[in-house]
Amino acid sequence: MNEVTALPDLASRLLGGSVVYANDDFFAARENLLTPGPARHDPTAFGIRGKVYDGWETRRRREPGSDYAIIRLGVPGIVEGVVVDTAWFTGNFPPHVSLEATEAAGYPSVVELLEADWTPLVTRGPVKADALNVFPVDTSRRFTHVRLTLHPDGGVARLRVHGRPAPDPALLKGTVDLAAIENGGDVIACSDMFYASARNLLLPGRARTTAEGWENARRRDGGNDFVTIRLAGPGVVRRVVVDSSCFIGNAPGSVLLRGAHAHGVDARGADAHGLDLQDAEDWIELVPRTRVQPDTRHQFLVAVPDVVTHVRLDVFPDGGLARLRVLGELA
Repeated sequence: MNEVTALPDLASRLLGGSVVYANDDFFAARENLLTPGPARHDPTAFGIRGKVYDGWETRRRREPGSDYAIIRLGVPGIVEGVVVDTAWFTGNFPPHVSLEATEAAGYPSVVELLEADWTPLVTRGPVKADALNVFPVDTSRRFTHVRLTLHPDGGVARLRVHGRPAPDPALLKGTVDLAAIENGGDVIACSDMFYASARNLLLPGRARTTAEGWENARRRDGGNDFVTIRLAGPGVVRRVVVDSSCFIGNAPGSVLLRGAHAHGVDARGADAHGLDLQDAEDWIELVPRTRVQPDTRHQFLVAVPDVVTHVRLDVFPDGGLARLRVLGELA
């Protein structure tokens, strides 16, 4: 994983992304582009139209032109990189692809999107068969939709649009989940995510299995695991939900949640003012260390008036959680 692909996938179906249009998906459905997880392959799977692929595949072009799909990002944001995954597409992948983006207010129709002004993010470039093709993007603009074009045709298994969420501030009024990725929160540090990513804690909805939550390895050293989260912005925390749903024999014994106020914190967790987000002395207690139960949504009221920009969740000594909600108001 490089620096770009470590960022959230703004197009993820888990965040509400959708393929709203494709000019052709004769062989394999456009919706497969955003399916979570890697593409699957069954060499024996054939249908009336040919080989069945877990991806998006258009028919062979017999006239000039190209094929394309329009994707509504699950979270608007600043795109920093794109992954065009051609897994299992070997003799039928597109030789070249390009990507454009646009910012559209509200919920535009397909016709409105087709008539929109599109900004090039990835110029037409070659792709390899059965590979993760990574394209860096240099832009500071916010976008809501992207358009992937195949030159001239072919199949793509997955599209990942990595970047920094930039939700509409007008939608962040009142009490909101300050930690949610869809609101601009993100994980900046984690002690261990051996089984499942800590970023899953911040996804919308409920986890259906432990694979959709955060799970670390079993600790044997006497320490404990933690995750540090940059909130959507400075805010006051009112209520916290620590959800251990689905974690029955592998939930933590207890949890502790603290907050800190920092300016200009970088990815390593330290800022220009010397605040070290890994130093326990720089944190204020929001939820004291409390015993938790397996397979349970725990809710805790917070009576701390301090404005915080980050929270740190410690689990003792280890164990998995489905979701973390940090409910409050932006300052």
